[in-house]
Amino acid sequence: MSALSRALCTVLRTVLLMSALSALPTIAAETSSTDQTTGSEVKSLDALLQLIKTAKLQESKEHRQRERAFKADKDRQAQLLQQAQQQKAEEEARSAQLESTFSDNERELDVLREQMENRLGTLKELFGHITATAGDTVTRLEKSLVSAQYPGRTVQLNELIEKMSSNSRLPSLEEIENLAYEMSREMVESGRVSRFNTTVLSADGTQSEQEVIRIGLFNLVSNGRYLNYNSDSGVLAELARQPRGLSKGAVELQSASTGFTPASIDPSGPAGGGLLRALVDRPGPVEKWHQGGLVGYVITGLGAVALVLALWRAVVLRGVFAGVRRQLQQDEYSSNNPLGRVLSVADAHAGLDPESMELKLHEAILKERPAIELALNLLKIIAMIAPLMGLLGTVTGMIVVFQQITIFGAGDPKLMAGGISQALVTTVLGLLVAIPTLLLHTWVNGYARRILHVLEEQSAGIVAIKAESRLPQDLPSENR
Repeated sequence: MSALSRALCTVLRTVLLMSALSALPTIAAETSSTDQTTGSEVKSLDALLQLIKTAKLQESKEHRQRERAFKADKDRQAQLLQQAQQQKAEEEARSAQLESTFSDNERELDVLREQMENRLGTLKELFGHITATAGDTVTRLEKSLVSAQYPGRTVQLNELIEKMSSNSRLPSLEEIENLAYEMSREMVESGRVSRFNTTVLSADGTQSEQEVIRIGLFNLVSNGRYLNYNSDSGVLAELARQPRGLSKGAVELQSASTGFTPASIDPSGPAGGGLLRALVDRPGPVEKWHQGGLVGYVITGLGAVALVLALWRAVVLRGVFAGVRRQLQQDEYSSNNPLGRVLSVADAHAGLDPESMELKLHEAILKERPAIELALNLLKIIAMIAPLMGLLGTVTGMIVVFQQITIFGAGDPKLMAGGISQALVTTVLGLLVAIPTLLLHTWVNGYARRILHVLEEQSAGIVAIKAESRLPQDLPSENR
């Protein structure tokens, strides 16, 4: 609040007090007021005026004290402003001096750089080749399997590259010789099979100290399992899935001490090991079978049914054929084989004429035919249905592939190839079931044909004998 506002407030209070006092002439002798500042009673107008004067004096005193504080603060701010201006002038002078020093240093650096280039001469081109060679060597060593056995080989080479790229430092002879040494060691280690102990991360996530065999720059194996080397973290870890059929050589190599041991290696190991990853990612027979889905399971079930039926009928018909052969060597008719039952019919109707006998025998053979050809038609149907179901699975799989292409696009050929491969699995399963089933049907049907051929042959012989016996006895033998 300003001094003018406070004065107005004081005058307003005075006017209000005077208005209140003017309303008290009739009861002035009976009333009294209390001073809120001193706590004493006011008994007259003079005392009240005195109180007002005292309050005004106190406010004037406070106003003067505040004015003095404001003036002191103003003086202090002016002093601070003067100091800031002085500091600004000093910093501007210092900046001008530094700019001048910087310009002088730039000119001096240009002169020194020109002197250095003149003194280097042809060495400058040599240093460029060394820098490029060191960079290529660092890239190769970081990805090399030898770094799993000798870690930290690139630290000094990186320092060499840093010095070669600097304008103020030159590499030492020892650092250049170290570059040649690392290149030579990499070349020697590429043709060496060595053993060393290090920490290996197993497939279940546990770490343990194991003996690791390094086969040149191609592969790392431990305990008969192939390892993967992460060059970024320097961690050796077992492959989550081992390549099938290659572990035997790795186990023999682990236990060998001298001589030559056959083992499988990845020739693309120095270039990243793409072949080994492809072998690991390649699905096995069981995984391929599962890729066929429901249609593949149905085809497999049909194949199992066909195999069981074929073996069962082959065993049964082989026994029947053996019984027929025994019957051919016996004179008595037996009812435990088809030929015996057919011959029993011929014997039971011996008095019939040849035409009637032929019909009776034909009827007997027709009764034996269903038992002999049992399940053969089912095998043929399975052989026909299996490839059709495989084609059905392929078509449905291709529909899924095209739906994926519609959603995700055709930017990933591996995704498309994987989907098409899964779709073709059912076709392969259908052919794998149809071809053996067709062969089994031919094999089993051969037994049935041989049995029926014997029955028809014997029945035809009986009819021929019956017809010959009815010819006149006086006819020449060649006309009978």
